[in-house]
Amino acid sequence: MAQFDTSIEIDAAPADVFTYLTTNAGMTAWMGTQASLDPRPGGRFEVDIAGYAIRGQYLEVDPPHRIVVSWGMIENPLLPPGSSTVEFRLTPIGERTRVDLIHADLPETELPGHADGWAHFMPRLAVVGAGGDAGPDDWRPLGVVHGR
Repeated sequence: MAQFDTSIEIDAAPADVFTYLTTNAGMTAWMGTQASLDPRPGGRFEVDIAGYAIRGQYLEVDPPHRIVVSWGMIENPLLPPGSSTVEFRLTPIGERTRVDLIHADLPETELPGHADGWAHFMPRLAVVGAGGDAGPDDWRPLGVVHGR
């Protein structure tokens, strides 16, 4: 199994950034076209991204410092719903927030696509977290030209 780690800094307080990880409108402002979130341990984590149904649940919710969700995709036998974990750590740095993302338990074959996705979506989180508009999202997974 593989792990992907990345970090960004956002011009906002952790409490402001936290809402972009726990509300439907907040999540879809930077990632996905539709979300159904219930941010409590055992609550649903469902986001549709570029035609892919990401499904899992919130495993840990520690406002406004940390969130851990299970993550997987419907119709992907290599990464079924809930089979990997994504952790967001929010650390205040003055008036800014450092967001550390750890996506663990990824099959090696899934690592390049998820690394590409997070490289696209994390800067979008930085834009919306600071009060901006990330604009339309045209991201598609590696190797996909049109549709799935």
